Amino acid sequence: MEKHQFKQYNLQPWIHDVINKLHFDYPTPIQQKVIPAVLRGESVIGQSHTGSGKTHAFLIPLFSQLDTNKNGTQVVITSPTRELATQIYNEVKKIIEFIKQEQNITAKLFIGGTDKQRTIDKLKEQPQIVVATPGRLLDLIKEGALDIYTARSFVIDEADLMLDLGLIHEIDQMLVRADQSIQLLVFSATIPERLQPFLKKYLQNPTHFHINDHFAPETIEHRLIPLRHREPARIIAMIATVINPYLTIIFTNGKEAANQLFEALQSEGLNVGIIHGGLAARERKRVLKDIQALKYQYIVATDLAARGIDIKGVSHVINAQLPKEEPFYIHRVGRTARAGMEGIAINLYGDEDVPLLNKLNARGIEFDTFDIVNGEWKEIKPWNERRLRKKEGDDIDQQAWQRVKKPSKVKPGYKKKMKRQHDKIKKQLKRNQPKK
Repeated sequence: MEKHQFKQYNLQPWIHDVINKLHFDYPTPIQQKVIPAVLRGESVIGQSHTGSGKTHAFLIPLFSQLDTNKNGTQVVITSPTRELATQIYNEVKKIIEFIKQEQNITAKLFIGGTDKQRTIDKLKEQPQIVVATPGRLLDLIKEGALDIYTARSFVIDEADLMLDLGLIHEIDQMLVRADQSIQLLVFSATIPERLQPFLKKYLQNPTHFHINDHFAPETIEHRLIPLRHREPARIIAMIATVINPYLTIIFTNGKEAANQLFEALQSEGLNVGIIHGGLAARERKRVLKDIQALKYQYIVATDLAARGIDIKGVSHVINAQLPKEEPFYIHRVGRTARAGMEGIAINLYGDEDVPLLNKLNARGIEFDTFDIVNGEWKEIKPWNERRLRKKEGDDIDQQAWQRVKKPSKVKPGYKKKMKRQHDKIKKQLKRNQPKK
């Protein structure tokens, strides 16, 4: 594959310089689909998980389409959490820094938790690019401090998280105040049924891209540990004695479970932090700073919190509770093995998790079953041993029937004779099987 394949896209020459400075050699699958569609002016629904290169899939073409001689807001990017909005804004600033000698582009970040009046007072002219959380952005629009009617593109990032956090209503109110012909770019890890009415209302014939192949199971090792009526915190403390993680995210299903596990792990003597949607904004900011400063080796988190932040350098993911649905498992373990690195996902499981494991197994994810014995990993019977035994039995049964001689003439009692013949062959086949 030829390097710098971004040259195939009809981008401004200075954007190619930016791509070189970002050290991007090849467009990722989501970028291959989204960049040309955005440049064609199409509205897009992009379905992909964290780590797929989604942010630059929309930033690269949107920057290329900016009219740098024109004042007024041209691009609006909304994100559900302050942390995510700040991350996107940092990428925007980086691009502006790379091109400031060639083009003069203005961008502003508007998020909650800051003084609204001071923001309004400082808003002397309309920025060309706006990155914001929905609540604060809607406030500024209602106050008349910001006019998004001039915007030609509107990005809704992490749309399913917007829905879960009840922010779609704010987006709705903003789009009512935008130009009807605005280009809408919606990105989401999943497209829940509850999101459909919103999408149908605002997107006429959108181009829908569903990218699955960013998830590379071969770069992640998936281990299972049976709970066997033990406390998750005790097992995780045992895991901690046999791994030396750079950073581990420990997932629970919900903030109550996260709080309980956090306290239990502290009692076990682990150096652990916690992040979930129930924490105050200031507390969340402090924890994130501590994580970046490598204060913790372990972080207990919920799906919502983990979706709302980007934690770098995750070497291990532990599912203290497995999620109920496949996409959440894929998303959680995708937090490790980023940028071609290898990662380990360790899952505590009970009988109720077997249906999920079967589905994931059908998707090509191989699980190895372990326990920790005398401070060491010990491989134990496979989690699906019963199913494997049954399949083995079914195979022998099938082979036996294939060897049964069919009578040329059907006489009374022929079925019983065939069954006796089948049972005899089956016994022989079992005896001839190599001992395990």
